[in-house]
Amino acid sequence: MATLGINQIKVGVTVDLDGVPFMVVNVEHVKPGKGSAFVRTKLKSLKNDAMLDRTYKSDDKIEEAFIEERKLQYSYHSGDFYHFIDSESYEDLAIEKNKLRDTDKFLKDDLEVAALYYKGELIAVTLPNFVVYTITHTEPGIKGDTAKSGTKPATLETGAVVQVPLFIDVGTRVKIDTRTGEYIERAA
Repeated sequence: MATLGINQIKVGVTVDLDGVPFMVVNVEHVKPGKGSAFVRTKLKSLKNDAMLDRTYKSDDKIEEAFIEERKLQYSYHSGDFYHFIDSESYEDLAIEKNKLRDTDKFLKDDLEVAALYYKGELIAVTLPNFVVYTITHTEPGIKGDTAKSGTKPATLETGAVVQVPLFIDVGTRVKIDTRTGEYIERAA
């Protein structure tokens, strides 16, 4: 593993803290009037999304974590396992629901996802930031409803329920941010 000087880290770098991979989400270099400079960091665990605040002296060193990313294609769901096809080896991978965290509600057939591995162990599965879904159930829109007048719950083809503007009807294709579950726009 590579050792980084604390002044070399930046947002997006992955580091190893006690055998657990973390991603740097915020870095603040502080140079006080008295005393030596230091670096405040906010780190997010790639295993369980826990947030951690750490402060380092400017001459500290930290281990870089190498995360391997593999492209997988969602195939089907069976019990507590979700099955994916590795895009390179065409191997069928069964992944437990707990490794998917809350992303399972946005999985649809043939969706390409990224599997993150650390030291050969699967630590997370990430979806594309934006995915287009079809609305399968929602209350009908009323004439005169506009984008600014409010929201209503709508069920996506995957079964997930999201808030959409009042003018959205069943069968409409919408773009959803899979990180937050928010409606972005209508899709063509």
